[in-house]
Amino acid sequence: MARLYDSRKRVLVTGGAGFLGSHLCDRLLDQGHEVLCVDNLFTGTKRNIDHLHNNPRFEFMRHDVTFPLFVEVDEIYNLACPASPVHYQHDPVQTTKTSVHGAINMLGLAKRLKCKIFQASTSEVYGDPTIHPQTEDYWGNVNPVGPRSCYDEGKRCAETLFFDYHRQMGLEIKVARIFNTYGPRMHPADGRVVSNFIMQALTGQPITIFGDGTQTRSFCYVDDLIEGFIRLMETDKDVTGPVNLGNPNEFSMNELASEVQALVGTDTPISFKDLPQDDPKQRQPDITLARSVLNWEPKVQLKEGLASTISYFRELQSEAVYH
Repeated sequence: MARLYDSRKRVLVTGGAGFLGSHLCDRLLDQGHEVLCVDNLFTGTKRNIDHLHNNPRFEFMRHDVTFPLFVEVDEIYNLACPASPVHYQHDPVQTTKTSVHGAINMLGLAKRLKCKIFQASTSEVYGDPTIHPQTEDYWGNVNPVGPRSCYDEGKRCAETLFFDYHRQMGLEIKVARIFNTYGPRMHPADGRVVSNFIMQALTGQPITIFGDGTQTRSFCYVDDLIEGFIRLMETDKDVTGPVNLGNPNEFSMNELASEVQALVGTDTPISFKDLPQDDPKQRQPDITLARSVLNWEPKVQLKEGLASTISYFRELQSEAVYH
């Protein structure tokens, strides 16, 4: 049953030392809650949460969610999973286990505690979409046996588990589908386009564009995304999602490269390479549902967000932190 002896919530954040998780921990602590941050530090890093260790309402636990977890909390945000192709393809079997076994273990915990649980799903559930932009009722166009399948299908299965626990057990769930997000605390070697372009520009390497650069992405700044998380978690019980959270403004890879070059102040050349297998040509969220149900839409413009992100990577560069 829910803990009733303290008005302050104790919130579990799995993947809490990661890019998104650490920002979520910040936000929850700012709201006055206690935060239990759980991470196995495969892609997360203690550097992301170093500033929190003196906070008496923050606790870090090194743990892999593919194993059961026995704690007492009031809410669960399940963010644990490698989220960039470089990382999730490093050990694809473990990636699938993290999505599926991790969901089962966290759902089991939520069932025992009778608490609501949030799932960080992904726009990758849409695969290489045949409709544009993508709405939540689109079932996707996913290759189940390709190199990205460990992540795509793992997240799709996790969504299935969440909705089956909701239907079968009456569990209160919140499912968000996250589109491309960027900002400080991104891993500099995660292989994502924003971090790739910035690191290449800062080190004077050619900016690598796969394909002809006309393929598009929609980039959401991390603070906007975390605001969406919080608003979704605070909705009424009948709001389950999935809800798209992302920026509906599209930018081509060529446009992104030009913006990074301008902000870094470099004229480093562009290097074009073949497009990887199953890489989507377009990815843009339809956020009609988020606007109507959460009263949410992104506020931070790309230029502003990129400037903050570049500043963070400059800081890493000055500290020689590349791991």
